Amino acid sequence: MSRIGKKPILIPSGVVVVIEGKTVRVKGPKGELTRVVHPHVTVREETGNLIVTVDSPDDGDDRALWGLTRRLVANMVDGVTKGYAKKLELVGVGYRAAVSGQKLTLNLGFSHPVDFLLPTGITASVDKNTFLTIIGIDKELLGNVAARIRSFRKPEPYKGKGIKYEGEVIRRKLGKAAKAAGGAGAA
Repeated sequence: MSRIGKKPILIPSGVVVVIEGKTVRVKGPKGELTRVVHPHVTVREETGNLIVTVDSPDDGDDRALWGLTRRLVANMVDGVTKGYAKKLELVGVGYRAAVSGQKLTLNLGFSHPVDFLLPTGITASVDKNTFLTIIGIDKELLGNVAARIRSFRKPEPYKGKGIKYEGEVIRRKLGKAAKAAGGAGAA
């Protein structure tokens, strides 16, 4: 049995869950999310809780779907009540970000600024030109947007320049000059 899948999902006050066949719709104070679950998975509401079950819990694939679906539905409930945020940091001389409406403009050392249109449901704010906070209710979409923004200039291992997640540790490498000065081969 799935340890995650068999846990019930508590529905907080102010959240309305509508289940129509394989479609789960969650509406809360921050917005509304909809997801279609796998045909082998069933979601039902019992006394203020959501219960996720599968057709055959002994099958390994169904067990994996069980825990996955339970976590996805729980993320929907958390998203419409609290929301999610990802923080990114721009590291490098001249690297900066600016937001105007749904358009994010990034200066990342290229010959031109990079313009990124934020999808609906995602907002961004910039602090001190180098700290970017992305906010949304859909955790999957938020992580996807953060990864796409990070992919414009991934952190490089020699100087650490690029876009990194807050708290991310970049493994640094020695450069040629540091190796020649005594990092390798000094006997």
